Amino acid sequence: MSSLGRYYEDFTVGEVYQHPLGRTINEADNTWFTLLTMNTNQNHFNTEFAARAPYGRMIVNSGLTVAIVLGLSVGDTSQNALMNLGWEQIRLTHPVFVGDTLYAESLVRSARESKSRPYAGIVSCTTRGLNQHGDTCVVWERTFMVYRRDAEHDKGYFPAAKDGPLGATSTAGEP
Repeated sequence: MSSLGRYYEDFTVGEVYQHPLGRTINEADNTWFTLLTMNTNQNHFNTEFAARAPYGRMIVNSGLTVAIVLGLSVGDTSQNALMNLGWEQIRLTHPVFVGDTLYAESLVRSARESKSRPYAGIVSCTTRGLNQHGDTCVVWERTFMVYRRDAEHDKGYFPAAKDGPLGATSTAGEP
């Protein structure tokens, strides 16, 4: 059984989670994400073109910024979620450049039991992404549905090994 993440009962309104990991964005991340999403704005992948823009250099694709900050927040917020219900008021407040390191923190705004799913609750958080200098780069409100601790849906999914359990004296997987 996984002990990762919070269940509905673990959320307290007003609690702040400073998510433990940071992520430095490199040029390959930005180019790959930009091309993968078919974003044709040259400010994300053409150095010469971007040099003429107000910042004078390539800017990280804002979709990548949002995706990374979201990913950084999952372990503390939605690791045990069954679905996102919405993002509101996404604000991009400071540019992100290749070489910047992003960090994330979240504030629990509300938590209530689901009316339609007794095995879940609904949690809303404000999440913001900071760069290595402490500048807020992105902020949003996100609402997601998260399992209750006693929900059966996220339990028992790990397959049983056909050659028995792994243990100190096990020879499982040996030729």
